[in-house]
Amino acid sequence: MAGYLVIGAGKFGRSVAKTLYSHNETVLVIDKNEELTQQIIDDGIVGEAVSFDVTEENSLKKVVSSDDFEVAFICIEGSLQTSALVTVMLKELGIKTIICKAITKIEGKILEKIGARKVVFPDESVGRELAFEFLKPDVTEHLKFSEKYRIFEFKAPKKIIGKSLVELDLRKKYEMNVIGIKRKGEELRISLSPDEKILENDMLLVVVNVEKMIQFNKEYLEN
Repeated sequence: MAGYLVIGAGKFGRSVAKTLYSHNETVLVIDKNEELTQQIIDDGIVGEAVSFDVTEENSLKKVVSSDDFEVAFICIEGSLQTSALVTVMLKELGIKTIICKAITKIEGKILEKIGARKVVFPDESVGRELAFEFLKPDVTEHLKFSEKYRIFEFKAPKKIIGKSLVELDLRKKYEMNVIGIKRKGEELRISLSPDEKILENDMLLVVVNVEKMIQFNKEYLEN
């Protein structure tokens, strides 16, 4: 998967960028405030940030390519006009997925009309959740127990097919407990033996540490 573009280095933008970068994703932050972009590099929030006015189309074209970025987060503070303009320009540059920050529902509707796939009404915690959503696109979240543990459902990846639960030892490696398996034409099974083998097209229901789920996703589900 190509990298992530974060436009706007305010509190929300930093939260998104930090979450993505902390999971070894390629992240580029753009903000017109040079001191701010340098600060987030110095603080280790991201490895790369540049400063220029994103409303200058030629400058944006020099930095942004659809070959390098599939997802863009527009986290501009307090300017619907700028967010709308940048959304249109990114669409024209071929960026597939654009997520915008908005303050009001009306702003959100406008941004969706001109091409935003998703609009959020943010704070810092929403920034973390939003970034996590794009780190695990093939996983369905069913229940949030706490900030640390949740229930997820996903199709068994090829690398674990034919292996038993005891062989996989997911609990030790990923703090992951398989609590159910659903096979085609069958009801969800929750009484599982350690010798239960994972079959092709099995849907797994798991309780897992969120951070470990991201690691599992990168090692198994993205390949």
